[in-house]
Amino acid sequence: MKPVQVYRRLLKEFGPQGWWPMQNGFSPPEWEVCAGAVLTQNTNWSNVEKALSSLKSAGVISPQQTLKVKNHVLKNFIRSSGYYTQKAHRLKALAGFVSQFDSEKSFLRGVDRKDLLLIHGIGPETADSILLYAANKKFFVVDAYTRRIFTRFGMIKEKWEYDKTRLFFEKNLPKDVDVYKEYHALIVRLGKEICKNKPLCSRCPLNGPCTYSRRRK
Repeated sequence: MKPVQVYRRLLKEFGPQGWWPMQNGFSPPEWEVCAGAVLTQNTNWSNVEKALSSLKSAGVISPQQTLKVKNHVLKNFIRSSGYYTQKAHRLKALAGFVSQFDSEKSFLRGVDRKDLLLIHGIGPETADSILLYAANKKFFVVDAYTRRIFTRFGMIKEKWEYDKTRLFFEKNLPKDVDVYKEYHALIVRLGKEICKNKPLCSRCPLNGPCTYSRRRK
C-alpha cells in the first residue's frame, strides 16, 4: 500500500477527526495551537487541555499576555502539562519570537521553519505542528505514533531521521494542508486505540497488508 491508500483506509474507518480544536478563546485563535504544541511535549492531551483552560481562566490568552506574566505565575498555570519550568521558558521564547512580527497575522503568513527551529526548546515536531495547524503551511507532522505504525507496517525504517520521514510522506501525498492535518490526526487515533506498544492487530484496519501483523500470526 502507498501512504495515500493508508490515509483513505483510516479515514473510512475513523471518519474526519477535526483537528486542531481552537475553542478556548485565545487571541488570535491560532495562539492556542502554538501554545498547545509546546505544552503537549512529553505529555498527553488531557493534561494540555487543563493547562490551556487554566491559561484561559487567568486571561493569559495571547503572546503579549504570555510575555507579561511572571515566570513563576506562568509555571503554576501550566503545571498540569509537566516539565512546567522548561515549558514556561519555551512559551515565553515563542511569544517573544511572535512579537517580532508586525502582527500575529503577519507571523502566521511569514513564519519560516528554520527560524522556529532556532527557538530554544522548539524541535521539528513542535515546529511542524505550529506550521501546519496554526499557519496552514504544508509540513507533515511526524510523531512517535507515526514512527511506530509505519515502521511496523514496513513503509519506513526505524533509523530514519525526522526530516527523512517527513519528506517521505510529503512526497507521497497530495500537497494539501487539510490532508496533512487529517492524516496526522488519524495516525494519532490509530496509535492510541489500536497500534499501541502492545498492538491490537485483530482490530486494525491495516491488519492485512501490515508486515508486523503478518509476522505475529
